[in-house]
Formats: sequence, C-alpha cells, structure tokens
Amino acid sequence: MPELWESSFIANQTMWGFEPADSAIRTKDLFVEKNVKEILIPGIGYGRNAKVFTDNGIDVTGIEISGTAIDLARESGLEIPIFHGSVSDMPFDDKRYGGIFSYALIHLLSEHERGKFIKDCYEQLKPGGFMVFTTISKDAPMYGKGKQLGDNYFEIMEGVRMFFYDDESIKQEFGNYGLVDVSEIVEPHKNAEGKPPFPFHMVICQKEG
Repeated sequence: MPELWESSFIANQTMWGFEPADSAIRTKDLFVEKNVKEILIPGIGYGRNAKVFTDNGIDVTGIEISGTAIDLARESGLEIPIFHGSVSDMPFDDKRYGGIFSYALIHLLSEHERGKFIKDCYEQLKPGGFMVFTTISKDAPMYGKGKQLGDNYFEIMEGVRMFFYDDESIKQEFGNYGLVDVSEIVEPHKNAEGKPPFPFHMVICQKEG
C-alpha cells in the first residue's frame, strides 16, 4: 500500500526526527483556535506529528499500516490509540472527530483511493469539524521524473507513485467536501541539514455544521 512509502524509511529509524512538521504546527493552531478536542491522524507513522497536538490538550487517534512504525511510536512514549491498518480500509471506528490531519499521504494514493480517502475523512468529521491535508505540489523537484502514469501522476522510483497537486486538481477533488482554504507551505528537512525543503499545499476543509 502507498503508506509504505514513508514507512519504508523505518529501516533508517526515525530519519525525519521528532520535531513536528510546520504544517502540523499550523494545524494545531487552527484546532486550538476552533476548540477542537479530538482528532484523527491517518498515516501517523511513528508519531512525530502527534505530540504537538497532545501537548495542547487535544486527544489523538492514529491509523498506521506499519507495525514497526507503531512500535517506534510506543518506544518514544506515545501512548494514544493507533489502529494498525491501511487508510484504504477506513473507517476503523464509528467516532466523529472535531479534526483530521493528514500529512504527506494523499498524494501517494491512486485517483480512486484519493476519492475514497477524502470521502471517508469527511464522513468521520463532526458537523463543523475541520480536515487538513498536506500534499505535494507540482513545484516539487521530483515532478515530471520517472514514468508518467497519468496527468500529474508519476512513478518517481520503483513502487513509489505520486500525484502532484495544483489549484485545479485541489478544487476538483476537495471542492465537494467543504473546501475553505488552500495555501502553500515549504517544509524544511528539520533532521537533515543541507537537504532542500519540499513545497506542499495545505488544504483545509470544513464540514457543514
């Protein structure tokens, strides 16, 4: 499954470090402002983006396909509910969450999988809840590299397929799910000096309440 793209780096242990992504910090600010108390993080990995939420009084539930990543999260002291499985098998519970945060995952899914994932996340939101997706931009250096599989969709290396979003595709895929804001964010490699930052889109949707 596509979630293995990030989890495949587990061989290098926690190569991304434990500092949260800048988009996770910005999402935390939004959730605190909107008084969100419970969130779901699909593709939580080893949990580096979870602590910024729990430290601010937000209850976090995760979904992660890699058992090794879940073990690393536990070893780092992250004691939160984590469903062991693929986001393609959502939902794992019947809860409705005030917020959902998905970091660098959706662009690893196929068109069908992306549509299901967005719909599944939206359906697990409480009325008035927010979901935030951080996804790769067409401005990323790997855009256009490797084998082209479709419009803006490339196999950049064996087994790693990426869909690169632009404003049009964001409106097309998120427009029916309460799209309220799109912004650009450049994510630095906080645990690897000298590596170029990655350009992302932050996509924010709100469920009608």
